[in-house]
Amino acid sequence: MNFKPSSSIVIALIFCIQIFQLTVHIDASSKLYIVYLGEKRHNDPELVIASHHEKLTPLFESKEEAVSSIVYSYKHGFSGFAAMLNESQAQILSDMSDVISVTPNRKFAAHTTRSWDFLRLDDNSQSSTLLQKGNYGEDIIIGIIDTGIWPESKSFDPTGFGPAPKRWRGICQTGDSFGASNCSNKIIGARWYASDVSSSDLEGEYLSPRDYNGHGTHTASTAAGKGNVVSNTSFHSLAAGSVRGGAPRARLAIYKVLWGQNGEGSGAAILAAVDDAINDGVDVISMSIGGPDEFPGTLHAIAKGISVVFSAGNDGPAPQSVGNNVPWVISVAASTIDRSFPTVVTLGNSQRLVGQSIFYDTQQSKNHNFSMLVDGESCDNITALTELNVTGKIVLCSTIQGTLPNIVDASRNVQKAGGRGLIYAQYTTNLLQPSPGFPYAIVDFQIANKISTYISSTSLSLSSNIFHVCVCVQPDIAAPGVNILAAVKEGYKFMSGTSMACPHVTGVVALLKSLHPDWSPSAIKSAIVTTASVVDSYGVQIEAEATPRKIADPFDYGGGHIDPNKAADPGLVYDIDPNDYTKFFNCTLGPSDDCDSYTGQLYQLNVPSIAVPDLKDIVSVWRTVTNVGPTNSTYRAFVQPPAGVNVVVEPNLLSFNSNKSVERFKVTFVANRKVQGGYTFGSLTWSDSSKHSVRIPIAVRTIIQDFYADTA
Repeated sequence: MNFKPSSSIVIALIFCIQIFQLTVHIDASSKLYIVYLGEKRHNDPELVIASHHEKLTPLFESKEEAVSSIVYSYKHGFSGFAAMLNESQAQILSDMSDVISVTPNRKFAAHTTRSWDFLRLDDNSQSSTLLQKGNYGEDIIIGIIDTGIWPESKSFDPTGFGPAPKRWRGICQTGDSFGASNCSNKIIGARWYASDVSSSDLEGEYLSPRDYNGHGTHTASTAAGKGNVVSNTSFHSLAAGSVRGGAPRARLAIYKVLWGQNGEGSGAAILAAVDDAINDGVDVISMSIGGPDEFPGTLHAIAKGISVVFSAGNDGPAPQSVGNNVPWVISVAASTIDRSFPTVVTLGNSQRLVGQSIFYDTQQSKNHNFSMLVDGESCDNITALTELNVTGKIVLCSTIQGTLPNIVDASRNVQKAGGRGLIYAQYTTNLLQPSPGFPYAIVDFQIANKISTYISSTSLSLSSNIFHVCVCVQPDIAAPGVNILAAVKEGYKFMSGTSMACPHVTGVVALLKSLHPDWSPSAIKSAIVTTASVVDSYGVQIEAEATPRKIADPFDYGGGHIDPNKAADPGLVYDIDPNDYTKFFNCTLGPSDDCDSYTGQLYQLNVPSIAVPDLKDIVSVWRTVTNVGPTNSTYRAFVQPPAGVNVVVEPNLLSFNSNKSVERFKVTFVANRKVQGGYTFGSLTWSDSSKHSVRIPIAVRTIIQDFYADTA
């Protein structure tokens, strides 16, 4: 259920309360709803809370019942509340003219030693990288909305930090195993939100900002871990080296909204954290969180100059699976870095086959030599494995016809059946699962077929030890989010996903804010997108890890792989007035008088990309660029048109000087094939024939009829 007003949307909160004859009680059918009232100018948050109480009072038998129904009040960056309501009450509120939306609360979930060097933000004597230019993110405040933090980690050592910046208005909220002393000059504030958390999610948890899960500590240390590198770190001797965050001199503000082993939380709590972060004075909000809804509060953060970085989700490579894709935030996809963990499997005939694993031996034992090999097929049935007598043997789990269980389940099944190790076949991937004390290797199906052939060709199938190392190779797809080593509780751990990619971009954003304090969040986003690379260091196109792999496109990586040092000097930026974001947001909610000329033209928003989903004949799109490079400069347009589309840029030459720093141009798309097609991709690049190349991706879908199924 999603209630939206049918009348005109009113942004300001109107202190006109309708009196209803109907009164209803909080009953068993009540559930948590988020009531969004939009932006309200106010100086006293307590007056806003009082207005929330007043709005609800007519729906209950008493003001006390109305007050007790409210779980969270949003009172800083925007106005609204989360309250326990039944369906009738929610419907009554949604019909009020000053209510923008009433939506059921929903669940959301949590979506290093090498990665920063891979991004060429190494801490060396050179002064040409963004790390040095951005002064290591000095005094930028990063708000981490996640599972909390483990403050004793070496990555958050406050040595060398002065007092919190004077603009900081946050608090250090204490609780279980988290006292005032756990905040510091590095972790300058912490809050936690558990008012609507179920007892099952709180099992074993700390009712405090302390991180039970580990996810929040990992993302915080990646974005802004310790000012001086933490040396001699590794994960059980793997990936040994030094660890630091992307903006090591930045300060951390922690907002714990995700709970339990699975790291789950509610939209109501996340909105409360965003609201508090806006008022506390953070500069960047980092959210490695995914779920079914967008967060309207982030729009108000952007309007106040706060950049918001989101993980894009881990449901790919299927189309239409990207989350957190509203235009005002920075959504981040995950990629590999130039590090792998090759694992050599030596067969009894001395044939050496290579896979990958993150295996470590808790017993420090070297006795993994010459185990019998057995083909366990899909390894999805413990009884079948037991009948195969896999005790003390290394088991191959591979089947193309059936469906393999994931490696965690396969490993569990093999161990329960008495197996000594695991060789797990899957389509080529770099996602690895750490495995304590149980030798394993991940191989592709080609390697698995060789092992299967070897097993069937001899009555005594032997495998020598599964030996692993860490090596560095050239990048495949470059937006670090795979096998990232960062802090968790007392140690360091590998994690993978867009959750890990998100804080990498957060760290870069913090450095850019330090270097360019006058840049808006949209300018920073533009700088990151338009300087990204779509090829690796050898000039080879980036691949998407699909099944099978394919050449990546803008739906996989957006602008491409982040290049922080180029983002420091982009030349031109696509800037946006936050009011344009607000109009976009309001017009996507429902019909409104001022949307008549705007609805259907949402591709006119001045974002650093162009997507035209409905090209029948001709569509013209306008964009504006602002010069942030040399005062006197000239840029020429270079177009790579999408297949089946002609593209014309007018003017195709932009000149800037001391009197003119902003230029507007038109891009016209003409369909030269009449089909109901899928998306095709291209790009538009503005080049000054020197150091600046400002590239935006283009996605165009040609249509014949106004429906979505491809019929070509």
